[in-house]
Amino acid sequence: MVAPGVTMQEQSPRAVRTQRPRRISVFDGQDLKKALLAGAAWLEEHREAINALNVFPVPDGDTGSNMSATMKAAIRGIAESNETSAGIIAAKLAHGALMGARGNSGVILSQTLRGVAQGLENKKTFAAPDLAVALEEASRLAYRAVLKPVEGTILTVVRESAEAAKISAQRGDDLVGLMQEVVIAARLSVARTPDLLPTLKQAGVVDSGGQGFCTILEGIWRYIRGEAVHLGAVEAAALSPATPTSNEAHAKKGRVTIEEEFGYEVVFLLRGENLDVDRIRQTIIDMGGVSTVVAGDEKMLKVHTHVPWPGKILDYGVSIGSLLDINIENLQEQSLTYAAESEAEHAADTEDYEASSLTPDLATIAVVSGAGFEKVFQGLGVSAIVPGGQTMNPSTEELLAAVNAVAARQVIILPNNGNVILTARQVANLTDKEVYVVSSDTMPQGIAALLACNFEADFATNCQIMSEAATHTQTAEITTAVRTVHIGGVRVREGDFIGLINGNLTVAGQNIDDVIRDTLQRMHIDRYEILTLYYGEDVTAQEAQETAKRIKGQYSHIEIEVVDGGQPYYAYILSAE
Repeated sequence: MVAPGVTMQEQSPRAVRTQRPRRISVFDGQDLKKALLAGAAWLEEHREAINALNVFPVPDGDTGSNMSATMKAAIRGIAESNETSAGIIAAKLAHGALMGARGNSGVILSQTLRGVAQGLENKKTFAAPDLAVALEEASRLAYRAVLKPVEGTILTVVRESAEAAKISAQRGDDLVGLMQEVVIAARLSVARTPDLLPTLKQAGVVDSGGQGFCTILEGIWRYIRGEAVHLGAVEAAALSPATPTSNEAHAKKGRVTIEEEFGYEVVFLLRGENLDVDRIRQTIIDMGGVSTVVAGDEKMLKVHTHVPWPGKILDYGVSIGSLLDINIENLQEQSLTYAAESEAEHAADTEDYEASSLTPDLATIAVVSGAGFEKVFQGLGVSAIVPGGQTMNPSTEELLAAVNAVAARQVIILPNNGNVILTARQVANLTDKEVYVVSSDTMPQGIAALLACNFEADFATNCQIMSEAATHTQTAEITTAVRTVHIGGVRVREGDFIGLINGNLTVAGQNIDDVIRDTLQRMHIDRYEILTLYYGEDVTAQEAQETAKRIKGQYSHIEIEVVDGGQPYYAYILSAE
């Protein structure tokens, strides 16, 4: 299996091994900085391709974005640093990654960087054996960060990369040779992830977190061996220090260039007969497609690629089938828009949190998405709200700021999203306040937990009763599939309405009323007494009321409450009690 966004030539170990343009024995802090900047830039370049590697066809494919945001936060503290100690650069990098970690993948990545920093602690320079030790420590901390490690994920890729580094160092390879072996091992590990995790094989994708980590390694290796990597202006400026570094000669050979012409992002559906996914993907790559992802089945494929000229890709698609939902974006304009949005988001993050704690002893903080949901949480007396959720996971730093802003010394965090829980757990080690994280996977679970909170009870009691309340709440979500997939016995076409129960894909269909009905049946709604229907930003109040009437007609014993949730992406979020 070829990892998306990587050409066959790049993927092939044979092609990789033939290139050994130079030998580098020792790196100092500035060399490490440049290599990491290149790794971050290479990840950003492939961000959307990694986002597309989502197992379930729900609109939360944000692994690439989370990992890229984490790396950007990590390099922010070193980009303009003239520090020559590798240990100090690594420590600054690890701290930035921890504070900027977003999502589960970002947290695990931050722990790998922390492991590298521990392995390089007090080292002004390092050689291949030192890097091998650092990568081994990175693997150890990555596994420790997860309560129940699962193979076939980024953890496996980190571990097998570290194992390859150890063998390479023992063999006497220099840094170029060691990174070569590490990248080969990472690519092969990513390709094997579907064999270790059945859901990946069913979805026809490799693990997105593993691919993200592999991409960072590839960027580092490209820099070390002297290939160009495209960076943004900030990183490029950081790579042009006034004072030459100890390895200035090879840095010039491995200089990083800025790409002025980004080309076009081309996305379309391809309908046909007997479509060969692998052959079509490789043909597009051979035509110059970068960050290419082709997924689907023999009758319908989703194609995503970056090309200088979109016409030839469309002509190729027409030659083998019919094209639907064609979307072409100018990546130069997209990049400028993204930069402006990032600046606006950063400005918003610096605003003070409005805390309204009901008691000076205990505060509750909730991660919430949707204006309606915000009103619900505020009405229940939440102390502070951190905007976030699906596709917009908050960072460790944002959650820490909310914790520090409330007056109470004891704080309970409601992540309300499975991809935010791990990030929230990092906060406890960064503040002198007592912090507990309720493992709420959904906003209805967070609401149930908040309803159970007793501000007259002690902290430990509240932690227990709120956690129990969250687990007793069943949540169903109705959204639109973002790609075609057949997984867990459910066949989904892009554009179908899909129903998820507690995060598990359950139902798919073209009629939303049928999907809601089937989802509720599989949820065993007849066993419950209360159903709350939160409708999203794209659903009108009248449509929501009509939906509630149809549900009531079938389940007359249920008390139904209709609430404006205002949540993006999900037409309805249903909570059963």
